[in-house]
Amino acid sequence: MLNPIDTDAVIRDGHVAGTFPGEIHQGVAWWVASCFVVTSTTHQLAVAHDGHPTTAEFHRSFCRRAINAQRFACRVSDLGTADQIQLLQAVKSLGETPGALLTTTEEGSRQLVTIRLYDAHGQQVTDNTGLAWIRDMIDADHVPIPVNAQARGRITAKRSVASTSATPQTRPWRSCSRRSRKPDSSMTT
Repeated sequence: MLNPIDTDAVIRDGHVAGTFPGEIHQGVAWWVASCFVVTSTTHQLAVAHDGHPTTAEFHRSFCRRAINAQRFACRVSDLGTADQIQLLQAVKSLGETPGALLTTTEEGSRQLVTIRLYDAHGQQVTDNTGLAWIRDMIDADHVPIPVNAQARGRITAKRSVASTSATPQTRPWRSCSRRSRKPDSSMTT
């Protein structure tokens, strides 16, 4: 396995999370997506993210691998930027399909990337409902690989499905990273 991770530290407590760079990298999103499609035996998946630039890279990696996990030809509904409530509404409106929400929070110079997985009924996947299986697959380097080009799914933008939520979108990472700026004294007249 290239770029191994400490699976017990990163895949626990009902989610996949780690500091970036360091504990987690975009390959982890790739592995988790492939394993999630196979363990949930799904042909459709709703995926959303918080809009943070770091999350966007993990989101791309997640979606690309989900469409190419073994023989499932998974159709990924890319919800774009959405919160948990919007994702869960989309999971329901898309016909009770599993979902994933990727987020990044900033703590000083550290970034914590989190991937939360939801089953077809909108319940967060835990160790008892599939996360332990995903962790074991990654730990044993048994990440499902593509079978052939005919088994490839597709990614479809479904941003309108996520935007039907009445909850306004918030981006907490923006408020954390903004610094107050004082006007440059040379610019004043």
